Amino acid sequence: MSGVPARDPGLQPERTRLAWRRTTLAFTVVAVLAARQVVHHADISAEDLVALALSALVWVGFLSVAHRRIGVLDAGRPPGAMPLGQGLAATACALGLAAFAVAIVW
Repeated sequence: MSGVPARDPGLQPERTRLAWRRTTLAFTVVAVLAARQVVHHADISAEDLVALALSALVWVGFLSVAHRRIGVLDAGRPPGAMPLGQGLAATACALGLAAFAVAIVW
């Protein structure tokens, strides 16, 4: 429709980009605290090391999803809602990190 003016996204993409950056920072802090828990533990077991390695892998996966979404938001006009696959990947990473952190502390 040529008669309909283009919607001005305003500051919404910038706020969303900043929210992704804050979430990434919080995710990083949790991953570092999990690693610190393993390092300061007196007897490091193989399960702790596996949980730590999986936590690092999940952290890298979340960084990838967040970086991709931030890049999309940096474009002139964001395409809209996040694709379902990226949303599910971000959710799976958050749940995975929580599970691995519990395994480390347990």
